Amino acid sequence: MPKLTVIDRSGDETTIEAPEGVTVMEAIRDNGFDDLLALCGGCCSCATCHVYVDEAWADKAAAAGEDENDLLDSSDHRTRFSRLSCQIALTPALDGLRVTIAPED
Repeated sequence: MPKLTVIDRSGDETTIEAPEGVTVMEAIRDNGFDDLLALCGGCCSCATCHVYVDEAWADKAAAAGEDENDLLDSSDHRTRFSRLSCQIALTPALDGLRVTIAPED
């Protein structure tokens, strides 16, 4: 199972494991992180699962699609490393991925 390191809004870092194929959002939600709201449940319609992908991993995740970019544009906290965690599927290539939960808008 791929490992995922999550840094919450207080700066605490936790490494979790999740089954291949689940999204980063599902892995974070299913491991009890309260900072990530994920209100739409992963439908790419709300941007409440906004994370920052660690710079070392930014090129390894698939590029954001048009809908994802549109939603991220509505965030005051968007950076070049911003992604919606519901749009990143965990694969063996992403084993070790590091993300930080973005501030709430």
